[in-house]
Amino acid sequence: MLSNDSSGQLTYLLADQDAREAVLVDPHGTDVQLLLALLAERELRLKWVLRTHHHDAVQTQEQANLEPLNAPLVQGDSLSEIQLDDDARLPFGHEMVRILATPGHTLNCLSFAWRDRLFCGDLMSVTTCPLQARPAAPELLWDSVIHRVFTLPDETLLFAGHDQHARAVTTVLEQRRWHPLFAPLSRDEFLTRMAALPD
Repeated sequence: MLSNDSSGQLTYLLADQDAREAVLVDPHGTDVQLLLALLAERELRLKWVLRTHHHDAVQTQEQANLEPLNAPLVQGDSLSEIQLDDDARLPFGHEMVRILATPGHTLNCLSFAWRDRLFCGDLMSVTTCPLQARPAAPELLWDSVIHRVFTLPDETLLFAGHDQHARAVTTVLEQRRWHPLFAPLSRDEFLTRMAALPD
């Protein structure tokens, strides 16, 4: 895990050490040289660049900044271009990452399941993304969390896109029981709360 000091955004490196292949989840353009050095140091070949969500309309150079990573870019609005869809499997070495469509924070959010872990970006953060203060589609966000994430096994580890109170990882069980918005509220209450957020 790499934390960007200025933004608090987190990047995750997953690797099959035997096959020397890896994927990056949510790399950021400002960290590319460091990430390339990290891959070279460990003699890893990058197979995929995975983005749980993006704000490229605001960060207009971000895709170009990621190009030196020289691996296929997988993000929600480009799945059809690379002939992938929800539930597709992405191999690296002897490992596999599964794509889950989890729209809501942005319209094209993805989560990535690997072993007993789910990398879900800002899906659970709801109002703390520095580039977007409120969900793009609250109805879809509710459905993604309740019907996709919360139906995973209790012990599934959830990895965030930003550290929250110095924490980057939680579990499905913990969030199902204690998330301040999804645990105590009904769907209608949640949507009312989201509608009241400032633009």
